[in-house]
Amino acid sequence: MNEPHSTLGLDAGQVRAVLTAAGQAPSLHNSQPWRFRLRPRSIELHADLDRQLPAADPDGRELRLACGAALFSLRLALHGLGIRPIVTTFPDPAQPALLAAVRHGGHKPPTPDQLRLLRAIPTRRTNRRPFADVALTPAEQHALRRAALDEGSWLQLVEDAAQRSTLQQLATRAHGQQLADPDFVAELARWTGTTPDRRDGVPAYAGGPQPAPQDRWTLRDFAAGAGPERIPGKNFEHQPSIAVLTPYLAGPEADIRTGQALQRVLLTASAHGLAVSFLSQILEVASTREELRRLVGAAHAPLAVLRIGRGYPVPATPRRDVADLVMSDVTTVQS
Repeated sequence: MNEPHSTLGLDAGQVRAVLTAAGQAPSLHNSQPWRFRLRPRSIELHADLDRQLPAADPDGRELRLACGAALFSLRLALHGLGIRPIVTTFPDPAQPALLAAVRHGGHKPPTPDQLRLLRAIPTRRTNRRPFADVALTPAEQHALRRAALDEGSWLQLVEDAAQRSTLQQLATRAHGQQLADPDFVAELARWTGTTPDRRDGVPAYAGGPQPAPQDRWTLRDFAAGAGPERIPGKNFEHQPSIAVLTPYLAGPEADIRTGQALQRVLLTASAHGLAVSFLSQILEVASTREELRRLVGAAHAPLAVLRIGRGYPVPATPRRDVADLVMSDVTTVQS
């Protein structure tokens, strides 16, 4: 393990706080596929390729999306310290796992909105439990769309009844295809229903109740086990708000950008008292991902499908210690 040291003029405590904030980002099955190298003049974000999930995410889209979310939180934490971050994505073609370098762009006080989102980082959760059947207000919808636009992405709320029906069918079909794949089922079992001693993965207590047969939007997503929280027969909301997050461009850089938009949307939702979970199955199967793209009329494949509503608070999933996220390096290297 490597304890954080000074970078960007920050002391060790500030560096730990910044990396802790980054490490709270969401990721596929809470795999936390990121690492950080601390240079005197930059913080580097690296993909931890050992944590890519090849059955669910063979192309690394969800890994890059998660790292983009971590990058947004890192930026936000620096803003909270009065530092304007300058981000360069993929700064070294010879290092494809080096996703971004963040440098000191001068001093600037944080805005009220930045502080509000920063306060939401430790309270944001993926909430897999039932939500209330209460629609989002127009102001909440506008705030979520604005959050995506501010980071160069588009959030589309799916409100048309026919589109919603088709999207739900896509989710069911993708879910069935995944559960028919032994490699996917084995991977799912390794990362969900995890024991309390693990600092990654999704523990059973975070799963919530199993959906009842009449629940159309929430699918059984844990191959491993039940546990006391995975109780059958609990009704989920009948009409959740469903949103599709789409990039303006395609490719690895767009994945990183959209990951930042995703985190801004999620933190905005948390700041408004909203709960969010993911319908990732649709995007993890190539055929349903393409059908979804055509359904919403997007130029490029969507990168996230979100279920949004009003839910009760849920416990946090475990996180790796900051010392496990820091890559060893000599501190004298200039960058």
